[in-house]
Amino acid sequence: MFSNSIKRKIMGIALALIVLMALTSVLSLVMVRQVGARFDELTSSHVPAYGSLGRAHVRSLERALALRRMVIETFRPDMEPQRAEDTRKVFVAKGQEVEREVAAARAAMAGLIASSERVEDQKAFVRLDSRLESLMSGSRHLLTEEIARLLAALEAKDKARVADSLSRVDRLRDDVNGEFEDIRTDMLALLTVDSAAAMQTQQQVMLIAAVLTLLAAALGVVFSTLVSDGVTSPVRRLLDGARAVEAGRLDHEIAVTTHDEIGDLTKAFNRMVEQLRLKERILDTFGHYVDPRVVQGLIDRPSLAVDGQRRVMTILFCDVAGFTAASERMTPQGLVKILNSYFSTMSAPIRENDGILDKYIGDAIMAYWGPPFNDAAAQERLACLAALAMLDRLDDLRASFPELIGVRTAPISFDLRIGVATGEALVGSIGSEQMMNYTVIGDTVNLASRLEGACKHYGVRALISEATARAAADVVETREIDLVAVAGAEKTERIFEIMGRKDTLSEPRRALRKAFGEGLAFYRAGDWTAARTAFSEALAAAPDDGPTRVFLRRLDELETAPAQEGWNGAWRFAEK
Repeated sequence: MFSNSIKRKIMGIALALIVLMALTSVLSLVMVRQVGARFDELTSSHVPAYGSLGRAHVRSLERALALRRMVIETFRPDMEPQRAEDTRKVFVAKGQEVEREVAAARAAMAGLIASSERVEDQKAFVRLDSRLESLMSGSRHLLTEEIARLLAALEAKDKARVADSLSRVDRLRDDVNGEFEDIRTDMLALLTVDSAAAMQTQQQVMLIAAVLTLLAAALGVVFSTLVSDGVTSPVRRLLDGARAVEAGRLDHEIAVTTHDEIGDLTKAFNRMVEQLRLKERILDTFGHYVDPRVVQGLIDRPSLAVDGQRRVMTILFCDVAGFTAASERMTPQGLVKILNSYFSTMSAPIRENDGILDKYIGDAIMAYWGPPFNDAAAQERLACLAALAMLDRLDDLRASFPELIGVRTAPISFDLRIGVATGEALVGSIGSEQMMNYTVIGDTVNLASRLEGACKHYGVRALISEATARAAADVVETREIDLVAVAGAEKTERIFEIMGRKDTLSEPRRALRKAFGEGLAFYRAGDWTAARTAFSEALAAAPDDGPTRVFLRRLDELETAPAQEGWNGAWRFAEK
């Protein structure tokens, strides 16, 4: 179980965001409830109290108006008792309504005093309540007494007393109305202040809610960024590391910065790179003993190590002419230096032309081309081009020997013999349970080896089989040398010399090939005279040509000892 998994990080972010949003919602709810309470207080207490005061004031004015009507109705000439009675009832009812409204206003104020959380508001409402109480018990009481005397004068229909009393009632009523107006003004001021405070609180709640929401969003973005960076940064490093590995750079180790799945993946990636480095070291080490492509092929396709297959392959053998005898005159140190230089110089063209370097046999080199390492259609051309490249480097190699062994003149004669053959061969791992060698064996391998040896007989540097010459005709110039049966084989084989790259032969070399080909045709037809004439022309074109000299000697032998019946011009080698 991971100690700090990505899932936990993501769940942690989600939980943190949920907590933040919950806190934001709770705080917003609390503040909204506070604002709601303020508005409830305004609608349930402030406004009713102010409304009751207003209605009490209005009813007081209506009561005064009803009193005036009573006076008018009383002294009208056509006074109607019923109308006067109705007016009196209105006057009495308005007085009662004034009492009820004032009581309602005082009850609302009492509720405000009890529920208000601000001391200043409590004090203001207490003062207003005291003023109402004083109004009702003082000025209002005096007004009531004066109205009672006015009503008594009306009963007596004493105009003088009525006029005098009415004048005093008007003054007292003006005082009461003025006091009502002052109380209403103060109440309106309190209502206005509390309303403004409620609106301000509402705006603060909206602002705080917006700030908390933005804060929660910002914290969510920060947390998400931190966690995403914590996830994507290691992933980017892994991607860069993977690209480096893809490019072949295995010297970089990615730092483990997290303790989650990405950290475990990074550790696994580093272990994989270490295994790749080990594999590369193995390839590099065994590449000095076995061709790297064989090593890579055996690693990538283990079936190569056990499966033997018959395939058409092209085999090359290269040997040093006369090196065994000459090496006896050299010191071991000098011999090792020359051999190492020779193998390095001659192995390079093989690898440059996609050949597989199979083994070193004494001073000989064996290489091959073909599936699964080469295109089957290109193997002969690659082998012939490699042989030409090896011959091209021969002069520089010989010139380096004196400096290599520290003498003015190298104590050996150094030349190459190369044989190339194409044909069916067995390809696979050959050996014992303790030691195996991935190689090619068969008649084609023997033929390539015999062709390398036949170079000495014909005095040439590179001989190839007919199949090789035919398939490589578009890249090299060749000439047929002979029809032979090599030692250990019954089948005859046309063999060819590699003369050079395509379309690069000089005119004398072209003349040599033409005359030699004519001589070879006459020779196989048994026309010794015409054959000698053609070979003599070839020798004139190239006085040192080894194959021409070989056939001239054969003609001398055939003239003294004629060929047997059924002779077809084939030459059989008794020695390998």
